[in-house]
Amino acid sequence: MNALELEVRDLTVGYDRADVLSGVSLVARPGEITCLLGANGAGKSTLARAVLGLTPPRAGSIRLGGQEIAGLPTHRIVGLGLGAIPEGRRVFPKLTVVENLRTGAYLVRDKSLVAQRLAHVFDVFPRLKERSDQLAGTLSGGEQAMLSIGRGLMGSPGLLIIDEPSLGLSPKFVKENFQVIRRINESGVSVLLVEQNVHQTLDVAHRGYVLSGGRVVAEGTAEELKRHPELVAAYFGGHG
Repeated sequence: MNALELEVRDLTVGYDRADVLSGVSLVARPGEITCLLGANGAGKSTLARAVLGLTPPRAGSIRLGGQEIAGLPTHRIVGLGLGAIPEGRRVFPKLTVVENLRTGAYLVRDKSLVAQRLAHVFDVFPRLKERSDQLAGTLSGGEQAMLSIGRGLMGSPGLLIIDEPSLGLSPKFVKENFQVIRRINESGVSVLLVEQNVHQTLDVAHRGYVLSGGRVVAEGTAEELKRHPELVAAYFGGHG
C-alpha cells in the first residue's frame, strides 16, 4: 500500500464530562515519520485511540488518505490502511511467534499474500524467524517489541501508529527499535510515532508536535523542535 497522509483538524476528545484533547490539529505527511511528544497525561494515547476509532471524538475531523474516518468502526479504518502498535507491546503469550504475526493479517484472505508479508517481516527481524515456533510469552522484552512491530507490518499499512515503543526496554533495544522504525519508514510507510523519549525520537522523525494539557504547544521540523524553547524547558530543564 502507498504511504498515506493523516490529517487531524480541531479535534476534541473526552471521557465523561472532561475533555482530554481540545482543538488539536496535526498532519502526518505521506512517507514521513511524524512524532507526537508529551509527558504522561498529555493526551497522546487518547489521540491515537481517536484516530483508530476506539474513542469517538466530540468535535473535529480525522482524514486518512483524504477520506474522513471519524466515526468509522476500527475494522473499517484498518481496512483503509491504518496499522497500530499499541503501548506495552501486548503480544499473545500463549501463541507462537508465527501465530501472533498471522493475527496481524486477519483481514487478508490470500494465503500467498500472507506468506509474502511473513517473509518481509522475517527479513526485517531475522531473530523472529529464528524463534518462529516459540511461544511469544517466552521471548525477551526486546523480542516481544519486535514481534509487536512485525504484527503491525502484517497488515501492510500505509500509515502506522506506534505508541511508546521505548517503554520498558533496555537502552540497547530502544536504539534497535528506533533503527527499525526508520527502516520501516524508508520502505514506504508513513509513521506517527507517539513517544516520551525526546532525544531518540527527534533523531529519527522528520516533523513533530508537542502535546501538553490536551493542546498542541509546539510544532515544526525535528531540528526546529530540538531548538524550541518550550520543548527545551519541558524536557531538558533549561531554556535556550
